Amino acid sequence: MLNTLAAAAFAMSTIIIPPGGAPGDTPPPDHITIDVVTINGSGCRAGTAAVAVSPDNKAFTVTYSEFMAQVGPQALPTDFRKNCQLNLRVNVPSGFTYGIASTDYRGFAHLERGATALEKANYYFQGMSQTAYKQHNYKGPFSDDWQATDTTDVAAIVYHPCGEKRNFNINTELRVMAGTSDKTLTSFITMDSTDGSIETTYHFAWKVCPPKP
Repeated sequence: MLNTLAAAAFAMSTIIIPPGGAPGDTPPPDHITIDVVTINGSGCRAGTAAVAVSPDNKAFTVTYSEFMAQVGPQALPTDFRKNCQLNLRVNVPSGFTYGIASTDYRGFAHLERGATALEKANYYFQGMSQTAYKQHNYKGPFSDDWQATDTTDVAAIVYHPCGEKRNFNINTELRVMAGTSDKTLTSFITMDSTDGSIETTYHFAWKVCPPKP
């Protein structure tokens, strides 16, 4: 049974984009839900990632609690790279479709001098072409919170096909390279925080589907 992790009930008066009109961030007047179909990857074992919809229907958030890549004396050889793939069913009100306009990623990194790290991600609808990976690089010495934003031009936003059932896939990767750093020291990058969670937010762009013939 699918686990609906969030359902944000929401009612408001709004101006609906007319069929064929320009896409934007005006959400549907009804609520949406997201069902998590599968969560796979070395960075998001079962129970360590959750999804929630914002109250205004303009975004959804993926929260991780154990998403970390590291190198150093205590790290396993496979720990330098961690990934997470989410397969989601986004249930939107009838007559609307959505795309992803921008994505915000946040985390923390500690990189010794000579070490480097990267975060990269892409997303796509089931059965459609994947978007290109967008990558953000970090260089040691660095020990601080990090934030990265991927933005898609309005004309390039890919929308869920109206009237079809296609799941939404998100692929995210963290990687650390020791480089010339002192191998007795640990470098790491996380999508995590001191309280055990960090938010990755995906911002919706909404469009009204044309009426059925």
